[in-house]
Amino acid sequence: MLNTLRRLITEVSAAQNLDETLSIIVKRVKQTIHTDVCSVYLTDPLNEERVLMATDGLLPEAVGKVRLARFEGLVGLVCERAEPINLDNAPEHPRYKYFPETGEEQYSSFLGIPIINHGQTMGALVVQDRRRRRYAEEEVTLLLTLAAQLSGAIAHAQASGRMQNVGQRKRLAGGDKPFRGLAGAPGVAIGIGVVVYAGANLDAVPNRNVTDTDAEVQAFETAVTQVRAEMTQLRSELQHLPAEDRAIFDAYQLMLESDSLIKQTVQKIRRGNWAPGALRETIHEHARVFAGMEDSYLRERAQDIRDLGLRILSRLQTKETAVRTYPQQTILISEELSPSMMMEVPNSHLIAVISARGSGSSHVSILARAMGIPAVMGVDDLPTGDLNDVEIVVDGFQGNLFVRPSAALLREYKRLRKEESSLTADLVNLKDQPAVTLDGYRLPMYANTGLLADVRSSLGHGAEGVGLYRTEIPYMVRDRFPGEHEQAQVYRKVLEEFAPKPVYLRTLDIGGDKTLPYFPISEANPFLGWRGIRISLDQPDIFLVQIRAMLRAAEGLNNLNILLPMITTVEEVVEAQRLIRRVHHEMLEEQQTVLEMPRVGVMIEVPSAVYQIKQIARRCDFISIGTNDLVQYLLAVDRNNRRVAALYDCLHPAVIKAVNDVVEGAHALNKPVSICGEMASDPAAVLLLIAMGLDSLSMNAVNIPRVKWVIRNFSRDHTQRLLEEVLRMDSADLVRRHLNAALENAGLGSLIRAGK
Repeated sequence: MLNTLRRLITEVSAAQNLDETLSIIVKRVKQTIHTDVCSVYLTDPLNEERVLMATDGLLPEAVGKVRLARFEGLVGLVCERAEPINLDNAPEHPRYKYFPETGEEQYSSFLGIPIINHGQTMGALVVQDRRRRRYAEEEVTLLLTLAAQLSGAIAHAQASGRMQNVGQRKRLAGGDKPFRGLAGAPGVAIGIGVVVYAGANLDAVPNRNVTDTDAEVQAFETAVTQVRAEMTQLRSELQHLPAEDRAIFDAYQLMLESDSLIKQTVQKIRRGNWAPGALRETIHEHARVFAGMEDSYLRERAQDIRDLGLRILSRLQTKETAVRTYPQQTILISEELSPSMMMEVPNSHLIAVISARGSGSSHVSILARAMGIPAVMGVDDLPTGDLNDVEIVVDGFQGNLFVRPSAALLREYKRLRKEESSLTADLVNLKDQPAVTLDGYRLPMYANTGLLADVRSSLGHGAEGVGLYRTEIPYMVRDRFPGEHEQAQVYRKVLEEFAPKPVYLRTLDIGGDKTLPYFPISEANPFLGWRGIRISLDQPDIFLVQIRAMLRAAEGLNNLNILLPMITTVEEVVEAQRLIRRVHHEMLEEQQTVLEMPRVGVMIEVPSAVYQIKQIARRCDFISIGTNDLVQYLLAVDRNNRRVAALYDCLHPAVIKAVNDVVEGAHALNKPVSICGEMASDPAAVLLLIAMGLDSLSMNAVNIPRVKWVIRNFSRDHTQRLLEEVLRMDSADLVRRHLNAALENAGLGSLIRAGK
């Protein structure tokens, strides 16, 4: 059976379209079961019908014509029950449905197996036989195994675009069924799709031995110089944006000047590989480090590196970019969009972006938000090749896009677009306003960041400080541990930019999915292994250098706060504090100036820290709740695993109670508490955070005006009543609906949907 499965899945994976895929399925299954008929019915989600999509044994002309209502016939019964139906005389069953065009009156036996993927019934695999017999148990289990395998193969083929969805032709022909992705940047746009592709393909570059390595090095360095000039030119074309938003391309320049990127490629060339092959190896090494990370912000940096690699490769290949014309209302679409692709479109023409890959923390999303255009990312079933020159509606709030929308839908989104423009203009006026409730409760707004390019942008959105600065970047862009001076320069820029506002620098948080190429960590279960503060305490040489760099950077500014990640025991807090005090004492002895001891706080990210909050809070200056990891560990859900990602919700009752317990425990000892996870930017969750009495919120800076709008339109007394109500609820869905209703009633519905 295993060999049969392997052969079948291999054939299905190589299929180019729906018809070929299902033809393989019915033919091979019929042969394996030794039965007279095998058919596949797939669910058309548009009409909630089960459609005969392929058969080997029934009349071929029935394919595509036989359509059963959702629970009609034996096929409907199989899908309804989501379990096998095994009959030796199917025509006598009350749910039997006769279709003359199939010629199935001659078949008595029926075995139907549901095809299920991630809890969704995709259709049914059906076998029939002329003989009156009940299929044997081993035949049933074989088909169950096949159906389980086929569900994944069908879903993968749909997502990769090699096989069109059953109802997709109707969606592309016009209608109001959306393609769903992730909300990358808010807003509504109506325009014409323009599909773009990367001009070079790094994956296709082979290794090639060369003898004239000097010529290869020269070609590589020339290509890098050309790309540097190109980045400078693209940045200059962004004069309509503030300098801080154009700084994204400064980050590109820094990568181009990185010793590790350039030197590693040159070293590989010197070892005998030609320039394109050496470049491919270096880019893949760097991108792999970022792509494997759990932190979505850092993970998206892999695409920035790949984009640079493609641009250098295109110069090495001496291919000129084709000149193309962009319509006035361009919606840019790509399998994997990059900022440089966006910059090739005239600013006056670009109104939205769509990418089959990526997330809300990618540079594409960051740039889209800076430009004030909506973005939809991670659209898995996006039929990219069919969207060129097609009218599209983009809903950046819900992460939806509509292809060839109906006249009614078009009118509605034009109205919503007008209302959204009005709302955006109103929110700009909140930038310099305090985040204070109707009854006077003040809640400072801080920014999460990790690149110098984002710092000024954070100030431009009204950030009152940096609640979380990820210090991993200087470590990841090098081929060695950065020295004290190198780190101090980076930290100083951040501290100076915000002084005297507070800046919270998180100490090195590697391990888990964040590894360094020069410091490999191999573990069977890295998320429960050597990571965060555990590495810092086991490698005090690394930790002490970083602490010295932080203290040096803060000299004369006194706005430094040190944040310790992944704390699970009281002993870790005690030991980290001892090392920090040691560095402070040593530096006081070394220099004449007065160097203040920074405030030191702890990130609450694991359940053990929740239950020891008072013991931990007693030994530190402040508490910061990292809700991204806390939700993951509390609910045992990997938020990057699509099979369980739907279970990841910061409004789960257990999460709400845990956060509330942390706030109460820390406040009992007069220690301030902040939130620095995505929960802080969720409008519904913000209502509960106000009620709990959080001392500050830290989030992606672009979300600050919207969160501020929530705070300024509720009284704390009102939110405390909401908290009391949701604490009695037992599901995240009930909690979210209740809080969304409160937002709607307060006139803030536009925070959770398009329009006012």
